[in-house]
Amino acid sequence: MAQTITAIFDGEVLRPEAPTDLVPHSRYRLTIVPVSDSGESPDAWDTLEALAGSLDMPADWSAEHDHYLYGTPKQPGESKQ
Repeated sequence: MAQTITAIFDGEVLRPEAPTDLVPHSRYRLTIVPVSDSGESPDAWDTLEALAGSLDMPADWSAEHDHYLYGTPKQPGESKQ
């Protein structure tokens, strides 16, 4: 389950501003998005811009989405990968 946690970086570690239910000594994947001093989150366009190009996918991903999502055979002649 994805969570959004606001944390402060003290120069060495990220310290959550509120208690969390994270399991100690477990690995987590983090996406760092700066929050303004006013506490406002970036708008949706800023979030999309920050995430744009962040997925490492095959070049034919959009043409062959059924293959990658559901395991169906690739379409003949549609892609060259």
